[in-house]
Amino acid sequence: MTVTRIRPRDSAALMEGYHSPQLDVEVRLNTNESPEPPPAGFAQALAAEVGRLDWHRYPDRAARGLRQGLADLHGVTPEQIFVANGSNEVLQTVALTYGGPGRSAAVFEPTYALHAHIARITGTEVAEGERAADFSLDMAEVRRVISEANPALTYLCSPNNPTGMVETPETVAEVLGLAPGLVVVDEAYGQFAPWSALELVNDDTPLVVTQTFSKTWSMAAARLGYLVGPSWVVAELEKVVLPYHLDALKQAAGLVALRYRAEMDDRVARLTEERGRVEQVLRELPCDVWPSGANFVLFRPRAIDGDEVWNRLVKDSILVRNCSSWPRLEGCLRVTIGTTDEDDRFLNSLGEILT
Repeated sequence: MTVTRIRPRDSAALMEGYHSPQLDVEVRLNTNESPEPPPAGFAQALAAEVGRLDWHRYPDRAARGLRQGLADLHGVTPEQIFVANGSNEVLQTVALTYGGPGRSAAVFEPTYALHAHIARITGTEVAEGERAADFSLDMAEVRRVISEANPALTYLCSPNNPTGMVETPETVAEVLGLAPGLVVVDEAYGQFAPWSALELVNDDTPLVVTQTFSKTWSMAAARLGYLVGPSWVVAELEKVVLPYHLDALKQAAGLVALRYRAEMDDRVARLTEERGRVEQVLRELPCDVWPSGANFVLFRPRAIDGDEVWNRLVKDSILVRNCSSWPRLEGCLRVTIGTTDEDDRFLNSLGEILT
């Protein structure tokens, strides 16, 4: 029997999916997850909520409880909150709503790969700009890209993944003044940074900020993210997203997590302090190190090729992210901030490799 394989559309057939390779190692520091589980009591509290769910009924399509909880957290209205299955689905819904054929999205490399990937999936043309030599946002390049592409979407990532650098309030405000369409600030690591673009969000400004429960809330397994923006943007996103896309269990998990705000803040403070320690040790080694406002650090070994360093770390059962093949990141590695013990194993192994 001859099997006929139906070809996907040409643009999709040429794509490579976004992957984060996993290996069986003792110390995994490559995916920017929280090294700590949710606080004590979270699982029991969630189990109690699960026991009260009406499993034979569809979830609240509007996720009203969760949106109200997030609105209270950020000092906005529920109408300014959009929730979805991880911040990646948030980004996809934004691209489906405001991108598409005949429209473009501006990105500034190196940055989070999914901004361009999702844009292309939705048929949106990608207008790429280059960051400055130190990976900061080059405003002359921003002006060039926006002038030439007239983008419907302009993406900023703060702290930027994979460099960890934080955009300043002045930079975001300047981009807002230049961009003809919607400005999207991806703050997946925003709680680790000294400021948030959330303070610029209002109903009169075409700015949205995306955040996630995966990192600071220790809920990567749940895949829960959200957007804060003008109510008129959220209303348009609700037209595009699939009905009942956010299940009742996920909504319950998000609401339970919000009860533990103080514990989340403490965890962020500990990780931020530990990040400073890791950065300091890395700077004492023969490495180029970029300042980070996230829960990871980008570095480039000077004397030994990054691929070789990565392989030797794996032999020591330590996994970091190999960024060497990413745009302009030849030889670079990115390490997630883990527990003190995990970080010590990484730093000791790296020190032996490099010295």
